[in-house]
Amino acid sequence: MPNSSEASARAYIRRESLDIYNRLHSIEADIAFVNEVRATYPAFPLLPNLRCGAWYTDPTIAHPTARAYFKSTDGHHGNWSFNLRRPNLHLLSIAATHGGFILVDSTRAGKRLPDALSKTVPIWCAVVNRALRLRQRGSGPPNVCGDDDAVELYTPPGAVSPHEHVQIAARLDGWAASLADSSYALPALIRPLRPLWITPTSASFPHISPDAPFLPVICVSASRAAAEAEGDIDRMEVGLGRRAGGFSYVQGSGDDHELWGQGLTPQLFWLNRVELLACPRDTIEELVARLVATATRRDADDGGPRGAWRAPPTPITKVGGRVMLCAVEDLPRELPVDIPGNCGDNQEEVAFVVIVDESDAAPPNQTDKEGENASKVLRVHLPPGKRRGQHVFMHDVLPRVISFSSSHLSLGRTICVAGGDGGIGVALVLLQVFFDDDGRMRGGSGSEGAISKSSVRTRLEWIIADRPGANPSRAILKKVNTFLLSPPRWHEPVLDKN
Repeated sequence: MPNSSEASARAYIRRESLDIYNRLHSIEADIAFVNEVRATYPAFPLLPNLRCGAWYTDPTIAHPTARAYFKSTDGHHGNWSFNLRRPNLHLLSIAATHGGFILVDSTRAGKRLPDALSKTVPIWCAVVNRALRLRQRGSGPPNVCGDDDAVELYTPPGAVSPHEHVQIAARLDGWAASLADSSYALPALIRPLRPLWITPTSASFPHISPDAPFLPVICVSASRAAAEAEGDIDRMEVGLGRRAGGFSYVQGSGDDHELWGQGLTPQLFWLNRVELLACPRDTIEELVARLVATATRRDADDGGPRGAWRAPPTPITKVGGRVMLCAVEDLPRELPVDIPGNCGDNQEEVAFVVIVDESDAAPPNQTDKEGENASKVLRVHLPPGKRRGQHVFMHDVLPRVISFSSSHLSLGRTICVAGGDGGIGVALVLLQVFFDDDGRMRGGSGSEGAISKSSVRTRLEWIIADRPGANPSRAILKKVNTFLLSPPRWHEPVLDKN
């Protein structure tokens, strides 16, 4: 094929792959397959692996709250990892209660399975099984993960080569030891975890007996593989050009929706699915723009009472809920307010720290009550820019938050921290400064225990155990460690015991 023709073909393929009409109808085609799998295993909860999997899992039949956070990067060749910042241990209780679960993800052209399903999940199953054996060895009843078969690494032969399988298996014991030595609670499992795989090319679905000797983690890759090969335009056109109902099928359409979605999210798609799929190609972008604009206005206006929460904050269990975390957008429009689920006049018991990242759009229509209640709210802003943001965070934000929190904690109040990455960093500092390694309030002398990277890491585990989606960036963790481990010792407060 001449170079000009090849370039034209590639340009055509790129346009088709980013076309939102093609993407949405491709997702709809894949949803039908996911629903078929769900109907085959009705006893198992259906979970999306975020973010891509959320496009393919119908909220009306998926687990109402649980989401998985398995990243493909933890399964990339040579970069295999069991990441203690993404342990997904909240899924163990679901597996134990229901006897297993279904996990949905997808991948772009060139693979049948994403690395998250072919390697990250198998690593997770084997590491958890081995960590349970380490924790229970020598104590209690016989361990269900005690034999070698129970802790074996299982990978899909067509996606993971024997050589790669051996390389991963050699690292499992080290990862398991790290998990067993962590502060995370590991609930007892009646059977070991084991991954199974289903793709649209599967000849049949595996039969899972109720008395199977394992808890199945059914990994579903939603999209059928498109025939794409680098440099082979004819095959690429076959893979992308298959048409049904007037659209070009795009494998893994839910991936990287920022590139093609024009502001559309999985949540908006499912709320408006019928209208979006019925819309003609020539007006689909206009409809998406209108839906996104409407949702943005609704989020800004809130539409509910000024004291209404969009989602309740997460209490950190290890410290008895004395520190809580939430997203800024989940806050009521007026602060301070009661915490959902608490009893009594909680406005006297809760103080709020709101971390606003100025690189994001600040939430509108949030106000603070006047008078004495205003002293229970501290709003701090993180400026954009790496160097300036780091300086402000360490030299202004954290000292102010520590002083504010010290006065309120000493009065028996709870601190609710609202924010994204910066909010997690602030909560991490508060847990280190004001609470000892057992989660008890420090006496105020600052001498109850040495601060170390290990102690900070343990407190991050406390956060993740209660809020699995909390995955702070390396940058924010570096700032926290620098602040806590370097003089001057701003982090040694003296609590007012009056």
